[in-house]
Amino acid sequence: MTKNILMVGSGGREHALGWKLSKSNFVNNIYYAPGNGGTFNNLDFDINKFEKIQRFALEFDCMVVVGPEEPLTKGIVNELSGNVKIFGPTKEASRLESSKSFAKNFMKENNIPTPSFSVFTNPDKAIDYIRKSDKPLVIKADGLAAGKGVIVCDSENDAIEAVKRIMIRKEFGLSGEKIVIEERIFGNEVSFIGISDGNNIIPVATSQDYKRIYDNDKGPNTGGMGSFSPSPLVDEELFSQIMNRIMNKTIHSMRNDNNPVKGFLYAGLMIEKETSQPYVLEYNVRMGDPECQSIMMRLKSDLYLYLQATIEKNLDNLPELEWNPNPAICVVMAERGYPIKHEKGNLINGLDTPVSDKTMIFHAGTIKDKDGNILTNGGRVLGITALGKDFNEARGNAYNIIKHINWGLNQQYFRTDIGKLNMT
Repeated sequence: MTKNILMVGSGGREHALGWKLSKSNFVNNIYYAPGNGGTFNNLDFDINKFEKIQRFALEFDCMVVVGPEEPLTKGIVNELSGNVKIFGPTKEASRLESSKSFAKNFMKENNIPTPSFSVFTNPDKAIDYIRKSDKPLVIKADGLAAGKGVIVCDSENDAIEAVKRIMIRKEFGLSGEKIVIEERIFGNEVSFIGISDGNNIIPVATSQDYKRIYDNDKGPNTGGMGSFSPSPLVDEELFSQIMNRIMNKTIHSMRNDNNPVKGFLYAGLMIEKETSQPYVLEYNVRMGDPECQSIMMRLKSDLYLYLQATIEKNLDNLPELEWNPNPAICVVMAERGYPIKHEKGNLINGLDTPVSDKTMIFHAGTIKDKDGNILTNGGRVLGITALGKDFNEARGNAYNIIKHINWGLNQQYFRTDIGKLNMT
């Protein structure tokens, strides 16, 4: 049963998944395509060159695990599944993430709770709709935008400007040819993720992430500046409600539509402040990043067995996942200027800082040069992840490592409030 793993992707999520899979007794080697400065056995493969990935997987007897959304939405599972074992959903099932209008209409048709919405392909009609609305709004590019295509608006002018950015100035390219205008609801966001074989779903630990660039949730959205697990918001009653009204219903409805979801299913939820009811803001069909880092730090079960069972469609034969009861947080260290404009190629100092078994430095936007030095190679550079007996200790463990790491002329940037729990 022992197997090699070919991890497709280069981010912190892929590093964390590969790190956890490497601890399995059933896994021999982990290969990364293309990986980053913190991973080993890196292959200089484009994540969308499916034939090349397939040839390597066949030659080296690899299970392929797909981390990012782009190859999933382009059909890597459709291309490879007849020839190699591959973990992830098909192109058709991936529409839950690749098209927000598809996802919203799917939820409406299947009575899955989500904020009210309208879809537009004409910017003038969208702006007219905004002017007639008396509700706070959120404007969303329909397609993939690396986590940055959602604009939360505080005024009518904000909403109109968002439409212009997306549809007229085309800041998100073809992803903004269609938009979703959604009623803004207020509360706390929770990331709820499960592993599904198309018929069954096993939940992973709850988590929350920080999408805005600055402390106190200020500034533009990013791909994620930090996370923590578990979420104190999700008690037993809310957990059961989310599983029954959202996760199970999503899996069963997609299966009934002949588009079964096999892989990770991520529901980005808003727990509405007044009613404490969960609403789905968006779906992802892969593990969240940086939620993955804090979740993997807490996972005690053998992840490989669950990925294998997903591919073979027998998750119902496995028990619920087992978790370290202690909380974990992940603090993202980014290049200053992210997500607008940032440098690359800065030498990172301090990566040799001693870490304990309660801490991990997951690499994301890094690259190793010919001399073995680690350089910055993206906006989000590192995910400093730590366990603790409580959130305060986990925060201390993470930020104690961060103070030893730097690059460029003070080019590192991170939020200072990750893991501070202010649930109101």
